[in-house]
Amino acid sequence: MDTRSLVIFLLIGVVAGFLASLIVGGGGLITYLVSGVIGSFVGGYLFTALNINLGIKSPIVTQIITSTVGAIIVVVIARLIAG
Repeated sequence: MDTRSLVIFLLIGVVAGFLASLIVGGGGLITYLVSGVIGSFVGGYLFTALNINLGIKSPIVTQIITSTVGAIIVVVIARLIAG
């Protein structure tokens, strides 16, 4: 993975984490980054496993939506585990 791809991946993670925090609460740049990056993997896995295709032509927008859904799931599960 080159530097540009890594930066784009991290920026998508921050955006997804921020959007997830607007929906389920939370805050902080590091929290956005961690939940967004983990959410990218979770969302990507779930969308692939469930054969979900958003039908959006922009791959960046598709990845942000997928990552945001994954980040929401990650945050909700983390809160349930934390009690």
